Amino acid sequence: MSEKIEATQVDTAPTKGKLEVEETEHHEHKDEISPELEALLQTNPKYGLTEAEVAERLARFGPNQLAEVKRNPLLKFLGYFTGAIAYLIEVACIISAVVKDWLDFGIILALLLVNACIGFIEESKAESALDALRQTLALKTRCWRDGHLVELDVATLVPGDIIVLRLGDIVPADGRLLGIGATGEATEGDLLIDQSALTGESLPVAKNKGKTVYSSSIVKQGQQMAVVTKTGGDTFIGRAANLISITSEEGHFQKIINRIGNFLILITVVLVLIILVYQLVHFKGTEDGEFLTVLRKILVLTVAAIPVGLPTVMSVTMAVGAKQLAAKKVIVKRLTAVEEMASVSVLCSDKTGTLTLNELTFDEPYLTNNYTSDDILLYSYLAAEAGANDPIEFAVRTAAEEQLEILQNRTHKHDVPGYKVTSFLPFNPSTKLTQATITQLETGSSFKVAKGAPQVIIRLVGGDDDAVRAVNSLAKRGLRALGVARTVEGNMDKWELIGMISLIDPPRPDSAETIRRCNAMGVAVKMITGDQLIIAKEVAHRLGMQRVMLDASHLVDSDKSEDEITEHVIRADGFAQVIPEHKYRVVELLQKRGILVGMTGDGVNDAPALKKANVGIAVHGCTDAARSAADIVLLAPGLSTIVDGLMTSRAIFQRMRSYALYRITSTVHFLMFFFVVVMVYDWSLPARLLILICILNDLATLVISVDNAQISEHPDKWRIGQLITMSIVLGLCLTALSFAHFFVFWKHFGYAPVREEAPESERRLESIMYLHISSAPHFVIFSTRLTGYFWENLPSPMFALVIIGTQIIALLMVIFGGLTPKVPAGEAIVVLCISFVYFVLLDQVKVWLFKKWSFEMTATFVPTTARRQKLAARKVAKVQQNRVWENIDSVRKIAVMTAVVSSFQEKEHHEHKEDHSAVAGPSTTLEVK
Repeated sequence: MSEKIEATQVDTAPTKGKLEVEETEHHEHKDEISPELEALLQTNPKYGLTEAEVAERLARFGPNQLAEVKRNPLLKFLGYFTGAIAYLIEVACIISAVVKDWLDFGIILALLLVNACIGFIEESKAESALDALRQTLALKTRCWRDGHLVELDVATLVPGDIIVLRLGDIVPADGRLLGIGATGEATEGDLLIDQSALTGESLPVAKNKGKTVYSSSIVKQGQQMAVVTKTGGDTFIGRAANLISITSEEGHFQKIINRIGNFLILITVVLVLIILVYQLVHFKGTEDGEFLTVLRKILVLTVAAIPVGLPTVMSVTMAVGAKQLAAKKVIVKRLTAVEEMASVSVLCSDKTGTLTLNELTFDEPYLTNNYTSDDILLYSYLAAEAGANDPIEFAVRTAAEEQLEILQNRTHKHDVPGYKVTSFLPFNPSTKLTQATITQLETGSSFKVAKGAPQVIIRLVGGDDDAVRAVNSLAKRGLRALGVARTVEGNMDKWELIGMISLIDPPRPDSAETIRRCNAMGVAVKMITGDQLIIAKEVAHRLGMQRVMLDASHLVDSDKSEDEITEHVIRADGFAQVIPEHKYRVVELLQKRGILVGMTGDGVNDAPALKKANVGIAVHGCTDAARSAADIVLLAPGLSTIVDGLMTSRAIFQRMRSYALYRITSTVHFLMFFFVVVMVYDWSLPARLLILICILNDLATLVISVDNAQISEHPDKWRIGQLITMSIVLGLCLTALSFAHFFVFWKHFGYAPVREEAPESERRLESIMYLHISSAPHFVIFSTRLTGYFWENLPSPMFALVIIGTQIIALLMVIFGGLTPKVPAGEAIVVLCISFVYFVLLDQVKVWLFKKWSFEMTATFVPTTARRQKLAARKVAKVQQNRVWENIDSVRKIAVMTAVVSSFQEKEHHEHKEDHSAVAGPSTTLEVK
């Protein structure tokens, strides 16, 4: 729950004095204007540019619109056929066609198309972020041209154009306010601009002559002319669009799949090429030595070895997860984001509209003169301008209508029962207050109520130092204050202070709990906002976050190295007063450290960072730009569904890692066993059985997408070195079992390794080895599901049923024959039972490996340059940490010894004092006597 400010009630008479309300400085990004461009901005406000000047500048600067970049849907679809594993499968597909093995060709091509279609269909609804940014721009604007005020398309605006901005207008381009009205008259008040979607500021910003207004911000109050300074891609919003267009990186998941694929390709190609060369040389001059004959044999081994089903199983698993999230109103636009979310360890979040509601709300007020919260609400409502399009007035009216019983169930919406407004002075920029004369209908007495800027109201009541201190205290915490006063009974000229309203954009009801749960799951949450630093700190405090908030200058400090800035980013709880480029840089710096970053946001200013992040999450009520740049879109208000997304993604990650470990183990086992038996004995299983193992087992494994998963308490990570090493160890163990079956059934049972042309009664070894190679690796998936023992989290009934059912089908095939020679039922059942028992033994090996595994082992077995550097850095850090702990222990020992010595001294002093009292006591008594 957000922490409320306690209402302060001052019962004593207010202290008069000379204290003044401190003005809080508003920090805003300043655009640099080059001298060349500045020369073009000296346009006569009453005349504007000529058509000749417009034509020349339009040719130089281009139209005031964002460049449109669209990706060809066909090229997007073809993109799903890229990647290490995909290339290997495609080569196998081509070879199948060359050797006219049309069955393999059809199966492989079908798997490729299924995988591509799943990804393309799931992501086909994604819109272009640049398209959405274009839609946020105003379409028409009023502009002075050749001495006439005309309405024209915003695309034709150029630097130097004079535009008119009025209430409700969307600013069409970046411009500088001129401080004059549409016809050249001087304007008294400021222009109130809502730029929350651009900068993340929760409060409208008052801007006067010389200040910059940004394209796509909205005019909330006032009227002024402005000279256009920047258009198109040079504007504030245009730079955000440029950041989005340059962000096109390979996804984290694709990198992982490619690394797994590269390993599998390496061992497959090396071993298959050795067999190819050996067979061509060994059988040279015979029918078995013909190139196409050897190639056909090699093709079957290659197809059976490569994980043709891996991309499909991965895609189906992610698609099922996306469907589960959709039921919770979490829409996944990029399928691989489901997996990547499991590895996110830092979640950067926009504040305004994401962590907060993006609406001003009545907070606990400061009260004096025995007035209550209901009193200040009632009097501020009486002094509120009905129907005014002002967020502060709206907040006051909303709070009063919700909380005051007197305003419930009214006949007329603008009437206050028991009171009548006889006179009303609306807000004036010069007086900075609204004032109403009220008649109390029951007594007929009249009084005045005033509401406005704190310093104005305090001056109206003759000064109040306590109120000034209260206002300054609120301002230092980022709360907007409004003073409320009324005249005393019987004197319409004497004012007394009622108190100060405090307004804030409050946190969403579930934001604090979401942050707590994210932290509990090992995900650090950082607030990144364009709002003022003091407001960011106050909201962070209410959300239960630490207040280590830094302003954007720390991200672009030229005196610090990139490593130092990155350390700031890692340690800080958030950044304030940032622009889109800063948000983008925060994400980029974290990613360079190998951290997977999630980003949540709702505005145009968040779009570049959403696109750059590993997982971009657009929240409910976001702009089209944010929605299009994101990977995941939340349809329900609040952030609580992010935790659902984390839980689901981690479950999916466990399933995918389980399958990857199983599939790589199977590939290693398959290649190592057949490499030896083909080279030494020129024996292999028939093509139909190899393909059957490949297809049947991979199709059965699709049900892993609905298996029970053990969800990690911390962000998951693909440890490729660990994954491959464990696969090799488990694969070697399976290979040993395969050779045991091969030789036992050959030497003991007499099932010799003969050619496929031999009589069926002599080919029983192929039935035994088919059943063994089908079942032994497949049962291992029961072990690879977990890092612990397999019984710690039992598989779902459907998963267990399908896996075991697949092997029962294989068992029945070898018992009754058909595709394979028949073998005695007893022998077949023993083979299947051995496979099942062996997975239990391998489970012990797996658990031992996970317990013993460390990064040092990875760096030793697979010593890449990056790993060696990382290992060296870890050793240095460990030495430094040990020194720190040794120093802490030394200080602690000294402190303990000091405390012990001090206690002994105190005890001695106390005993000495007691002895002295005992001696002094009788003498005193004697003296008295």
